[in-house]
Amino acid sequence: MNNQIKNQAQILQKMGIEKLNEMQIEAISAIQESSEVLLLSPTGTGKTLAFLLPLIEQLDPSINATQLMILVPARELAIQIEQVIRDMGTGFKVNAVYGGRSGSKEKIELTHAPTILVGTPGRVADHIRRDRITLSGIKNLVIDEFDKSLEIGFEKEMKEIVAALNSLERKILTSATHKDDVPDFMKFSNPVSLDYLNTPSSALDLSWVHSPNNTLDTLLNLLENLGDKRGIVFCNLKDTLDGVSEFLNENKVEHTCFFGGMEQIDRERSLIQFRNESHRILLATDLAARGIDIPDLDYIIHYEMPQREEEFTHRNGRTARMNSNGAAYCIKGKNDRIPEYAQKIKTETFTPGPEIPKNKWETLFVSGGRKDKISKGDIAGLFIKKGGLEGSEIGVIELKSDCAFVAVASSKADEICANLNNERLKKKKVRISKLV
Repeated sequence: MNNQIKNQAQILQKMGIEKLNEMQIEAISAIQESSEVLLLSPTGTGKTLAFLLPLIEQLDPSINATQLMILVPARELAIQIEQVIRDMGTGFKVNAVYGGRSGSKEKIELTHAPTILVGTPGRVADHIRRDRITLSGIKNLVIDEFDKSLEIGFEKEMKEIVAALNSLERKILTSATHKDDVPDFMKFSNPVSLDYLNTPSSALDLSWVHSPNNTLDTLLNLLENLGDKRGIVFCNLKDTLDGVSEFLNENKVEHTCFFGGMEQIDRERSLIQFRNESHRILLATDLAARGIDIPDLDYIIHYEMPQREEEFTHRNGRTARMNSNGAAYCIKGKNDRIPEYAQKIKTETFTPGPEIPKNKWETLFVSGGRKDKISKGDIAGLFIKKGGLEGSEIGVIELKSDCAFVAVASSKADEICANLNNERLKKKKVRISKLV
């Protein structure tokens, strides 16, 4: 008997979501009733769930083949959509494929066809050319953040993929920005278009923070005033980011970094620590402005203003998401020019605040995961029964194929590592260490 969960109410209950927002409700209805859907909605409004819920209902558990393909512009987004699908607990096999990961490992995974395949266009096209993906059963295609994929040069690969999918019954495009034309290769005839980009659904408080002398000191003052709130500090260039990071380290301000030059494993772990609040401050380039899944934030700081208004909008979209409030601060040095798009923003002044509080959580690495038949409940049980932790001292657990990351109370991290390292989880003896 199949254990697939396809009922939307069951999935939402499992994920702890009380209700869907207006965009999600309308998108689900459109996808259920139409074969072509164009969904435009700001970053962070829940587009992933909006297209997954109705499409999972369409999957046939009796068919052992790939039925749904989701193309995304960034490897982080591929990883996170894969995780969302796993968290939904549907029972359908899902795999993510993307550049920067072992192609041979993916080849092995694809020998047992996933029902849902998530991937970047370049890597998916490569697997198709090598006949590693059976295409005949794929009836549903989503190109998520399609404008971003076009912008970074994936048009050729997307065109090749769409042309190879001869059994498509439903095509969905999503974007967080207005795009004048749907790509010709999609062959849309009469799409249902949902535009939520200009829907006033949140309150973003925008402010200029003028720096009298040193912008780094101004940043520190601002972060002190923000206290234990969570947010992203955006820089335009990696060199600037390196300098800001060094300054924050000198001033003992805990943070994690995220930029294109990092190794993929380091980028993934940086986001894990930010999601589970082991770090409340993410120092990033525009790579973090879109295409990654992180919770709603309290604030955004533009340490450097972006060149284009579009990037400014995407950065700000990380806070004040649907039905929530947030703040965006723009730091202006003495000789900095105010961009045309930001002329009417109000000005605020901040004085030095109290010392920034230390992080409540610390992330531990566990060397066992799904392939070892280990569950989140197994890990929590070990940490509580043998580690002596209270339930309130365990935060977010992210379970991967071959490992897990667990947020625990910072005051207990060393004790857990000392007491539980080399303990058994199911049949596997696991290493437990702090993630640095």
